[in-house]
Amino acid sequence: MPIYAVYQPLLQALREHTEVILQAAPGAGKTTQVPLYLLDQPWLAGQKIILLEPRRLAVRNAAERLAAQLGQAVGQRVGYRMRMATKVSAASQIEVVTEGVFLRMLQQDPSLEGVGLVIFDEFHERSLDSDLALALMLNGRELLRDTPLRLLIMSATLPSQRLRQQFPQAPFIESQGRQFPVTIHWGEPRKLNEPLLPSLLQTTLHCWRKSSGNLLVFLPGQQAIQQLLQALNQAQLADTLIAPLYGELSLEQQQRAIQPPPAGLRKIVLATNIAESSITIEGITEVIDSGLERVPLFDLTTQTQRLTTQRISQASAAQRAGRAGRIEPGRCYRLWSEQQHQQLPAFSTPAISQADLSSLALQLVQWGAEPDELFWLDPPKPSAYQQALIGLQQLGAIDQQRRLTAQGQAMLQLPVEPRVACLLLYGQAFNATETACLLAALLGERDILPEQGADLSLRIEALQGDYPIERSQQGRAQRIKQQAKRYHQLLPKQPLRVGEMPSPDQALAAALALAFPERIAQRANQQGYKLANGRAAQFYQPDSLQQSEWLVIAELGSVQGRSHDIIQRALPLSAALFAGCLASLVDTVSECAWQADAGGFIAQQRVKVGALTLSTQAHAAIDQSLIAQTLISYIRQQQLSCLPWTPEHQQWLARVQLLHDLQQQGQLTSEEKWPDVSQAALINSLEHWLLPFVQGVQRQAQLAKIELSHALHSLLSWEQQQQLNQLCPSHIQVPSGSNKRIDYLERPPVLAVRLQELFGLAQTPKLAKGLQPLKLHLLSPAQRPVQVTMDLASFWQTTYHEVKKDLKGRYPKHYWPDNPLLAEPTARAKPRN
Repeated sequence: MPIYAVYQPLLQALREHTEVILQAAPGAGKTTQVPLYLLDQPWLAGQKIILLEPRRLAVRNAAERLAAQLGQAVGQRVGYRMRMATKVSAASQIEVVTEGVFLRMLQQDPSLEGVGLVIFDEFHERSLDSDLALALMLNGRELLRDTPLRLLIMSATLPSQRLRQQFPQAPFIESQGRQFPVTIHWGEPRKLNEPLLPSLLQTTLHCWRKSSGNLLVFLPGQQAIQQLLQALNQAQLADTLIAPLYGELSLEQQQRAIQPPPAGLRKIVLATNIAESSITIEGITEVIDSGLERVPLFDLTTQTQRLTTQRISQASAAQRAGRAGRIEPGRCYRLWSEQQHQQLPAFSTPAISQADLSSLALQLVQWGAEPDELFWLDPPKPSAYQQALIGLQQLGAIDQQRRLTAQGQAMLQLPVEPRVACLLLYGQAFNATETACLLAALLGERDILPEQGADLSLRIEALQGDYPIERSQQGRAQRIKQQAKRYHQLLPKQPLRVGEMPSPDQALAAALALAFPERIAQRANQQGYKLANGRAAQFYQPDSLQQSEWLVIAELGSVQGRSHDIIQRALPLSAALFAGCLASLVDTVSECAWQADAGGFIAQQRVKVGALTLSTQAHAAIDQSLIAQTLISYIRQQQLSCLPWTPEHQQWLARVQLLHDLQQQGQLTSEEKWPDVSQAALINSLEHWLLPFVQGVQRQAQLAKIELSHALHSLLSWEQQQQLNQLCPSHIQVPSGSNKRIDYLERPPVLAVRLQELFGLAQTPKLAKGLQPLKLHLLSPAQRPVQVTMDLASFWQTTYHEVKKDLKGRYPKHYWPDNPLLAEPTARAKPRN
């Protein structure tokens, strides 16, 4: 096999280094050959090899193929561990494990005593568990290992530059693995939301007719697989076995999909990205790739995780295409254009950057480390991690000091995500173990009653045999019941200790509410509900549950073009539970608000569940300082517009701001710093200058009467207030003897004055120690501007005589001297003498 060509460099690298990176193309044999080749190396010194695989099917297949090459059964020298299935013995030297099981091994023994090599296979998938497992393994090795613990990272497509940055000393070994070329056929450009089935069906039928081999079709999810499966069955393809392959199928069903078809039959495998890597499907020569995948994206704002269809990365496309070149030259039909391919991201976004971090956070609390103490290829986002910790506190898994609680310990013993663990444990505590296990299993499957509304009670009844299930759903129902039995077996013998018990008919809803508190919903109107996370939700169509005042929603969906969520599966919830077993979800808060339309300050005590209100009542005794702070918040929100401003206030602010700006520019020197009184600065410093002047204000009428001038003047020292009148006076005396207002709202400040009142004044008046000349608006006797200038001397010498001719003709009774600098200024038509 192609991997043999790199055995010697690989062996030398592992002998001399504790970290090695191996990139081997699909079909090279890295999974089935490398562990066996390394098994008897002296540096292992009898220690085990742990081989991590991303999926249960891949674990079992890898273990069986490795064991078969040794001529042994699984469980001897080669064994496996995965959730609820283990085949190992004292003789096992290679253990193939899922990433989740490896995390449990690390938590039980952080030093991995007796393990000499850990192989991360298909590392490019970058699941949450694989990133966390790598971080914990390296941390445990650094703190607890005396003997070397080697790390081998393997994949067909790796972000080599990123890995080399993080592991600068690790040798990078590359093996060419594809034995036969794969011809790429490009499709037409297509939009993400464009219907997929027509082009997929057409391409699949074309390939089936044109080739004689087996086909592998990559689709985004289970629904798309079922649609294409139905269409292909209707096409009645002769001698053809059509096999779906996705994660929700049982291991036996998945195994049938990857096995060679019976003699004389061809096979078409309809798969999600589960078939992208880590498993081998025999006899594939044609790959049809939709270019899409369904990935879980977590919304920090709404605290919900939903599956989203998105385009795959270039690395994923290469993995998928590689499936066609294992046994002979193959072909890959991509349902997107080559130009679109160039725009795809090089690698998929790691799950740690976009998934719910609750499981990761719970694992780190158990490990006893903060994220910044560990090694990450991509560290968890601090905001997402903090939100996960808050969620774990709400679930009761950790306390206020972020220490693991007894409930958190119990949750960690269940190989499910924290919320499902919470549902199972509370269901057991509420004497509803059977129905809680059925509900937990239901949450991992598609609906068994797709035409029967949203009520989960019907689904539970159907699984218990009290409601009919269509034949097409019988297989799924059986899987759910089997999974429920496995959950039942995993539950601890000693249930959680709880306070008040719900009534039997509300036990399941109560358990679900404690597991998904942000999905508690209160009817907002006839059309829909408001969720505890603040979101709006509606039923897609009329539903038997829509008259319920309260719900707890197990599953939410979305419809393109609608801003609200869609309630897909839910249970009715009794509000009486909030005074009993759901009391831990209830908060009582004092709320203060300033409402101008209500006349001022409003205080109330609100009993709430998240964003939902159970009850409100007026709050009588409120501290005056809280009222003042509430008013300050309101003023800040209103951007100061609610204050009783006058033109004098605005002028005063402009005068101070002018001095501040001159000082900032280095032109004005002063012992004291002139404050910034721009709107933004005033808003930011409300507590400093305004708070003392609104003490005791509770009504809108009182706010309108506050001494705003006093509050503003408090921004200046007494000396500055005196200097302000000297440097930037509000009025200036002109040669006629009149006191004229300066408009500081203009920059430069403007002095509007009749031309005749400035006779005898040679230069433009200046402010701030001569640093700021005024802009003169020279007015006619009718108070209309005839000239705007900042250079009065030049005006007298040049422009005045032209202006005089015009004004003398229009205002002959007024005084228009030939030499304005020697003339007597006057505020009248003519001087008195």
